[in-house]
Amino acid sequence: MASNLSTSLRQYLAALRVLLVLTVLLGVVYPLLVTAVGQVAFNAKADGSLVSSGGAVVGSSLIGQSFADGHGDPLPQWFQPRPSAAGDGYDPTSTSASNLGPNNADLLKAVQERRAAAAALDGVAPSSVPPDALTASGSGLDPDISPAYAREQIDRVAKARGLDPATVRALVERHVQGRDLGFLGEPVVNVFELNLALAHLGS
Repeated sequence: MASNLSTSLRQYLAALRVLLVLTVLLGVVYPLLVTAVGQVAFNAKADGSLVSSGGAVVGSSLIGQSFADGHGDPLPQWFQPRPSAAGDGYDPTSTSASNLGPNNADLLKAVQERRAAAAALDGVAPSSVPPDALTASGSGLDPDISPAYAREQIDRVAKARGLDPATVRALVERHVQGRDLGFLGEPVVNVFELNLALAHLGS
């Protein structure tokens, strides 16, 4: 009996030692090591890919944001992002998709309304409005739009800012990012970075 108790006690102590060692290694050492590597090798990305302008942080290149007035109406002098279903729009504390299926009546109605609104804003035919102007991303925080949607907005932005459309078009083309690794995904345009460059262009 005493031998069995001693054996059990040794096993419990060995398990406790393993638990403590793994807790220190995986709960303290490993996170600190990963954080240190991230700060040294990928400092900007590790800190959230924050973007500064005029000495102040104005956003993150990883999180989209709205370019609308207080009533939610899009401001014509800015390139517009894709719709967002995250909270009231691009809310990083409520990241989510709409979770509506492709045959959902509410989604179909929203798509039709967005199509009409985008066509009216940009002065194009409803049939030419790209899909990313009509649906939100899975996260609701996507900072990118397709080059097609960015190009659709060129004339409207140029007119609102009194700029030559060719100048705005060249700015858009400079912000087209190719496929990851040359073959993954599709080319995109980061709306926040494009609008920031646009602000500097007009200053």
